[in-house]
Amino acid sequence: MPWKKTTTMEQKIEFICEWLTGKYAITELCKSFEISRPTAYKLIDRFENQGFEGLKEQSKAPCKHPNATDQKIIDSILKLKEKHKLWGAKKIRILLFKEFTKEQIPSVVTVHNILRKNGLVSPQKRMRRVKPTYPIFDPQSCNEVWSADYKGKFLMGNKIYCHPLTIADSKSRFLFTAKGHYKETLKAAKAEFTKVFRYGIPKQMHTDNGSPFGSVRAIQRFTQLSYWFIEL
Repeated sequence: MPWKKTTTMEQKIEFICEWLTGKYAITELCKSFEISRPTAYKLIDRFENQGFEGLKEQSKAPCKHPNATDQKIIDSILKLKEKHKLWGAKKIRILLFKEFTKEQIPSVVTVHNILRKNGLVSPQKRMRRVKPTYPIFDPQSCNEVWSADYKGKFLMGNKIYCHPLTIADSKSRFLFTAKGHYKETLKAAKAEFTKVFRYGIPKQMHTDNGSPFGSVRAIQRFTQLSYWFIEL
C-alpha cells in the first residue's frame, strides 16, 4: 500500500490515532493516507483484536504448507529413532512402510531433516587434513631420498632361490647394502634396514608396491614395514 515517506509503522499508528478521535470518516482517512478502504478496515480489525502489536508487518508465508509432513508420521519417526538410537534416516524410513502407505512416507532427506530439527542427528566429525607430502624425484643432497628394492630372484647352485635386497642413496648412488635373502619377508627386510639406518634416516624412501613394501589388499597399500618407516 502506498504509505508516505515516514516509516510504515508510524503511518499505521497515526492512522489509528486519527480514527480513534472520531472526527474523520473512513473515506477521508483513506484519501489522506492514500490507502484503500479494505486496507483501512484490515488495520482497524487488527488493532481492535491485538492492539498496536497487530499493526506490525506479518509474515506472508502460508500457515500450513500443502506438502508438510503429517504430525502422525513425525511422531512415528521420533519414536523409531528413540528405539533405534544408532539408526539413520534411511533405515528408519524403511520401518515407516509398516504403518503408512508409500504416498504418505516422506523422502530420506525429509526424515533426516525431521531428526535434525529435533536434535537427534549427531554432527559428523571432520577428518583432519594432513599436509600432503609429494615424492622427490630429483634429490639435491645425500640422504634426502633412498631407494630400496628386491631385485629379480635367481636360482643358486643349491637349487634355492636368492632374493637380493638393495638399498641405495638416490643422489650419490652409494649402495648401502646388497643382501641376499631366501624369502622376501618383513623380518628379513626390517633386520637389514635396521643395520643400514646407522648411516642416518632419509627424508623419503622410494620402493615399489611389492611385498614387503606394499600390498594391494591393505589400506592405502601400507604394510607393517610401511608403518614402521612412518613411526621412525
